[in-house]
Amino acid sequence: MERLLRDNHRLWELFEVITLLEDGEDCARFFRDLCTISELEAMAERWEIVKLIEEGIPYRRISETTGASTTTVTRIAHWLKYGEGGYRLMLKRLERVGWQKDPDSIES
Repeated sequence: MERLLRDNHRLWELFEVITLLEDGEDCARFFRDLCTISELEAMAERWEIVKLIEEGIPYRRISETTGASTTTVTRIAHWLKYGEGGYRLMLKRLERVGWQKDPDSIES
């Protein structure tokens, strides 16, 4: 993990606090207090982009549908492939609990 993250006590404390959240309701309440609506929407958009990339949707189509720039889509794809493995970890966990492709998702 990047040195900046490893050596930042405040970040690690935040990560540890997040692991203490017990369910979606706890998570929603905590993140709403912690983040602005814009920050939450940006994170939700990034997660949506991860899922669309995983579904094989072309980047330009993802950009057109989500409103994110193609640069953002490309950056997220890069982190999905070469990052710390966090996106991939959560995709695998979703798969394990039976996550299915969103029926309202865009088609390629």
